[in-house]
Amino acid sequence: MIRPAMSPIASTCEPPAVPGWATQRGPVTSDTEAAFLAGAALHALDTLVNAAPPWAGAWRQRLALKCAAAAVRLAGRAEDEAALRDAWHLRSPGDDPGPSGAIFAAWKRLASRSPAVDAEGLRGICDLLGVRWDGALATIPERMDDLLRSAPPAPFMAAGIAAHVHAARPEAAFLGWWLADLALAQRLRWPIAVPLLIAQVHTPAFRSGNGHGRIRPGEQKFERAVCLAVAQASLEACRLAADIARNAARLAAAAPKLRAKGAGEAIRLLLDEDAVPGSLQTPHLSRWGARRLFERLTGLGAVRELSGRATFRIYGL
Repeated sequence: MIRPAMSPIASTCEPPAVPGWATQRGPVTSDTEAAFLAGAALHALDTLVNAAPPWAGAWRQRLALKCAAAAVRLAGRAEDEAALRDAWHLRSPGDDPGPSGAIFAAWKRLASRSPAVDAEGLRGICDLLGVRWDGALATIPERMDDLLRSAPPAPFMAAGIAAHVHAARPEAAFLGWWLADLALAQRLRWPIAVPLLIAQVHTPAFRSGNGHGRIRPGEQKFERAVCLAVAQASLEACRLAADIARNAARLAAAAPKLRAKGAGEAIRLLLDEDAVPGSLQTPHLSRWGARRLFERLTGLGAVRELSGRATFRIYGL
């Protein structure tokens, strides 16, 4: 049995919400208003990040899944969030995840590591995103450092690096948005980045308003569009956090009722990841034990089965 004092979810956090007065009510026609909305929303998100709730890993990874699905759609591929999750968790160890899975891996990496970036790490991300490496991309870490030293507001730093990548390699759009999230994290001194911006690319934030399509990096009003995207993405991230916090609270309530020897390891994974396969095996938990554990947690309302299948099930908060 997991004793309450030993539970990895003994502490709880009530996620902050973006206040209603700081949400967009209609068209935003000034840079000042856009920056105000972004600042208010980022304040709530920054409070959440710095609170470091025990379920923050699952929250970031679910945002990574959302952003990866948006990137896959932009690449003209068909996989949605459920298909990406299935393909990731049902592949055998060492299997090639395929082009869409590689995109997912890039955003998973963003959501699990320090926002520091160097040429070697960036080259690995380019490999995952299918971006050809060259000298222009090798200068990006230096450009990030220059932006950080100049200390622009966080949304403007994100817009600046996205515009820089677009100017150097217009076809490397995914990389620009990946780095934009990294820039936000660096500017706000977050220990780990929060995947946000690529999921907003096809929202009204980037609509030109003059019948000429969408606002692209570096174009007029791009910084305003990024501010609005940051505001909306932060709002959605805080709402997702509230949902995950409620689910984590149910898991915390169920933990003392569990008798499986390896239950603590499974709970830790549920708090750290978007999803955990039902076939999980750990040094203290067999596949059969994991199956019984997840069935027990599902019966207690502490986790959800995410695949909708009778076999090869996947569980998460």
